[in-house]
Amino acid sequence: MSVKDQIRPAVEAPLGDLGLLIEDVAVTPAGKRRLVRIWIDRAVPDGSDDSTTPTAPLSLDEVADATRVVSEALDEAEALGEQPYTLEVTSPGVDRPLTLPRHYRRNVGRLVTVTPTEGEPATGRIARAGHEGFTLEVPATKKTAATTVDFPYAAVARSQVQVEFSRPSDPTASETASDENFPEEN
Repeated sequence: MSVKDQIRPAVEAPLGDLGLLIEDVAVTPAGKRRLVRIWIDRAVPDGSDDSTTPTAPLSLDEVADATRVVSEALDEAEALGEQPYTLEVTSPGVDRPLTLPRHYRRNVGRLVTVTPTEGEPATGRIARAGHEGFTLEVPATKKTAATTVDFPYAAVARSQVQVEFSRPSDPTASETASDENFPEEN
């Protein structure tokens, strides 16, 4: 059994107690040490309920708590043996493709590019994510009207979140600096 395969069962239960799950594990050599990366996410039920609101992202405190319990679990399990390692616990970034229904639920409201197994790619916002598929709201362009497209997960070759610096639903996007925040100098 590989080291990666030994790590997952050692940390699943402690993370589960925090309401978290493992997205992925990677172990790479880094000189005399190994770098152990564990991607975690909030556990979201994969039931048949449709979701029209995104799953809350992990807070820094939740990631810190997860790092502590993962470190303790790895030390107890001795899955990594005597060789020193560096532990990195993180949440999936926007560069990770959406592959499971919970990934789509987590990103309701986000702009994504979807490449179907057949047809042309579409870019729009996830309006709904359910057990069998999701709904994408594609905005109008000069040549086409706005549309709503339902995608079954089985018909998607790849989905990728697009980086936005100011999302329309982001309440901080419309905030402007007030004069109170920047007092005049005399």
